Amino acid sequence: MEVIASYLPQYLPIPENDLWHEPGFTEWTNVTKAKKLYPGHYKPQIPGELGFYDLRVKETAIRQTELAKEYGVTSFCFWHYWFGNGKKILDWQIEEMIRSQTPDFPFCFGWANESWQGIDHGVNKRMLLEQTYPSTSDYEKHFFHCLRAFKDKRYTEVDGKPLFMVYKPFNIPNPSEFIEIWQYLAKSNGLKGIYFIAQTQFEKEINSLLNLGFDAVNTVRLRDVSIKGTGPVMKIVSKLFNIPQIYSYKKAIKYMITDEEKRENVIPTIIPNWDHSPRSGKKAMILHNSNPTDFEKLVTKATKVVSKKKRKIIFVKSWNEWGEGNYLEPDRKFKRGFLDALKNGLSNAC
Repeated sequence: MEVIASYLPQYLPIPENDLWHEPGFTEWTNVTKAKKLYPGHYKPQIPGELGFYDLRVKETAIRQTELAKEYGVTSFCFWHYWFGNGKKILDWQIEEMIRSQTPDFPFCFGWANESWQGIDHGVNKRMLLEQTYPSTSDYEKHFFHCLRAFKDKRYTEVDGKPLFMVYKPFNIPNPSEFIEIWQYLAKSNGLKGIYFIAQTQFEKEINSLLNLGFDAVNTVRLRDVSIKGTGPVMKIVSKLFNIPQIYSYKKAIKYMITDEEKRENVIPTIIPNWDHSPRSGKKAMILHNSNPTDFEKLVTKATKVVSKKKRKIIFVKSWNEWGEGNYLEPDRKFKRGFLDALKNGLSNAC
């Protein structure tokens, strides 16, 4: 079973964030500012034994991988930022990992191909950094930037091919062309090819993405939570009373694994918790009362579905997206509870 956890590398200062926000800004800045927005709201969410870490401290990554190994995470999917024309940010950790060859833990890339603006990035709609797709030659530059990682012995593979996930596949002007260019370059540079995974929140997009040439589709069911059940009513209430969109985590997990995830080339996502309010305040979507007990049920369900497939892959959203209230790492309230739930859920289905 491959259990691949999304990993955010925004826990060290970079010049861009110093300029856009404040000197020394990291993901922790918004986390520590978060306040309770309604009775029973779990805020602030404070990290547990790993503390408010800085990724420039090498022991942090080592400790993270020790926890991941102990509890069943088999790989980190690092969010990877390539904005076109060679512009990249938040790649310090990967560069250091490749240079030092530590820690010894599998990793892969998820291309976060979206512009940085709006509440997702903690600002009021102003453009911080625009995602562009200037030319096919830029696709080539992007590939060769990634090639050293693809050839790293720790890089996660599927069918002997490096795994590369695309966050917003339809944002690419011609996804099939992008895939074709990279497949050609991969085979020309000693690889068997690339195993392309498209991420989507829309079930209706799955077949279209597979027809474009993606090997698999990773489904993230957060949008289903907001559409089904009490979703439409909650959106109205949120606007009328200026409160976040609040959904029960216990009810939300019912929508996260469906019959679509039983398909061989559809990869489910399990979500331990979600609370975007550190970044977006009252405009946030919140899964209320997320807890390890219910998360274990979700893990068990996903594992039973995936165990029947040839390629047994589950994505976890996420390892450390603290600004989205979305993490497996220990916190002050549950300690290692979500990690225990992951380990138990994986065992339950065996």
